[in-house]
Amino acid sequence: MDERLCSRVACTSVAVATLTYVYADSMAVLGPLSQRREPHSYDLCEEHSARLSAPRGWQVVRHVALSNDLKP
Repeated sequence: MDERLCSRVACTSVAVATLTYVYADSMAVLGPLSQRREPHSYDLCEEHSARLSAPRGWQVVRHVALSNDLKP
């Protein structure tokens, strides 16, 4: 699989997260990098995903992937 780069203009860092907007709910959803590219989402590097902000009145939802290394 080829590495996917950040969608931000002029950024050459490797993407680690996928951003999707839910316009009907005024929500920006940021989660782990999706398995494949999606036409209506944006792949972001670590720096840009950490600095993400949404328009006033919008909610940002951040989903974090749990490691498979965790033991009960």
